[in-house]
Amino acid sequence: MRPFVYERATGPEHAAALLTSDPGATLLAGGTNLVDLMKLGVARPSLVVDINGLPYDRVDHRDDGSLVVGATVRNSDLAGDPGVRRRFPLLSEALLAGASGQLRARATTAGNLLQRTRCVYFQDIGKPCNKRAPGTGCAAVEGSHRDLAVLGTSDACVASHPSDLAVALAALDATVLVRPIGDGQGPSRIPLTDLYRLPGDTPDRETVLRRGDLVTGVEVPPPPVGAAMRYRKVRDRWSFAFAVVSVAVLVTLDEDGALRDVRLALGGVAPLPWRAREAERLLTGRRPTRDLVRSAADAEFAAARPLPHNAFKVGLAADVLTETVLALAAPAGSER
Repeated sequence: MRPFVYERATGPEHAAALLTSDPGATLLAGGTNLVDLMKLGVARPSLVVDINGLPYDRVDHRDDGSLVVGATVRNSDLAGDPGVRRRFPLLSEALLAGASGQLRARATTAGNLLQRTRCVYFQDIGKPCNKRAPGTGCAAVEGSHRDLAVLGTSDACVASHPSDLAVALAALDATVLVRPIGDGQGPSRIPLTDLYRLPGDTPDRETVLRRGDLVTGVEVPPPPVGAAMRYRKVRDRWSFAFAVVSVAVLVTLDEDGALRDVRLALGGVAPLPWRAREAERLLTGRRPTRDLVRSAADAEFAAARPLPHNAFKVGLAADVLTETVLALAAPAGSER
């Protein structure tokens, strides 16, 4: 283990100052991802800034029906919150599908959103990886890529994003709340789907955050009246496994059974939580028959770039998305 300095932030300004004072500084909240990466030698911070004492550990249900979740709220506390389970079950389902009970008791909201990929080459400092060491190459393209991305990839990186929570929040139109660096310049509210960057030629730059920017929480708007929502995850074992494919779906129906509002997000298939905008466009305003939903799902994957060992994800994701939309629409009498 490389020696490092540990310091507890006494306030947001102190945390930002510590981050900007040392290019090797990193934040610590739950530590469920950071500590693992430090043990592997992937993360080698010279300064670890503990932010657990900052006032970001609340779940607030606002009078307008919106929800604000602090950055250091534990995943288990959010998943078990009665208001979340009643009004935003998508969040509870996503969180309970992730990790293990012990890890959920430590992992935090912001940490979950900002966790790093589980690509085996990123985690192995003896292998080339453009995300970990820019310019060294992407070993996954010719190597083990069965669990990696098929959408939004580049020649430089095919890693997938591991978060379940981020996929659910993408479908809920969540906004990330940020305390900007320095004099307050820069966005203080970032739509979650705009937080992440596609890899392109710079896969090491995963978000639009700047050094010193501090995520303080996430805001979720009120769900549409009559909304039905669900999170479904396909994985290799029942627990403690990352998604091979996951879908987060929210729908509302008109009186005639047409989809008035449909929001679709995908996990396990892209370098970020993937909002399926093309499929949404094709489905909105129409009655969700099986053929229609499947064709919309197929259209979403028209630009996919699968590799030999993960090409199965395209059909699998389309199947799961189709079944989830139809299951949510079925109570209103949709044709299956």
